[in-house]
Amino acid sequence: MSELAISAKGLTRIFGDFTAVDHIDLDVKKGEIFGFLGANGAGKTTAMKMLTGLLSPSSGEAKVSGFDVYTEAEKIKKRIGYMSQKFSLYDDLTPEENIRFYGGVYGLNDRELKDKKDELISSVGLEQFRNKQVGSLPLGWKQKLAFAISIIHDPKIVFLDEPTGGVDPVTRRQFWERIYEVADSGITVFVTTHYMDEAEYCDRVSIMVDGRIDAIDSPSGLKSSFNASSIEEVFISLARSAERGDG
Repeated sequence: MSELAISAKGLTRIFGDFTAVDHIDLDVKKGEIFGFLGANGAGKTTAMKMLTGLLSPSSGEAKVSGFDVYTEAEKIKKRIGYMSQKFSLYDDLTPEENIRFYGGVYGLNDRELKDKKDELISSVGLEQFRNKQVGSLPLGWKQKLAFAISIIHDPKIVFLDEPTGGVDPVTRRQFWERIYEVADSGITVFVTTHYMDEAEYCDRVSIMVDGRIDAIDSPSGLKSSFNASSIEEVFISLARSAERGDG
């Protein structure tokens, strides 16, 4: 078996009387592009917060990059990248200023930042926008910049939460080409998405329903198991049994 980037067994999170994540088992291989799917309210965000060290589990166990989520959360945070759906960049700073800020947060020294800054600006194609406020850039450019910043410190794993939400199809395709490049370099990519066609680009996919992982396999394996022509059909089949509403 390939060495694991993420391993979880019986991972659970309870808020009062509500079980947000219900005894999930999960193994993600190093260098894998792993799709984490589920409707709103299924428990994806809560599960991701536990795996990134932002939220302590109620029970169960998990290791991320070899470190325990209960006792070594700070070590996990240093070895992962994270691109949030809701907040990734400061709109009133330029791309260069965002890079310097987050590079400092990730522990890069001045020399490393100088080298990385020019490399990152070039890789995203933002040379002509490097001194403009991020808030003035089109959404697609912001997303590409946020992704590049999330891996500026060469993490072992990068968590992407709805990274292509709201961007046009061409930009989505370009974004996924970059994801493939990152995975080829050895970084594990853990991605949530609402676009079912994007799930087809992943090496393996899990689908959460009501806090549980109800299916996990390669896209072709899932389609075969459910006698479906697309991941969207598989998702709809499982989502029909959901008891939770959106939210």
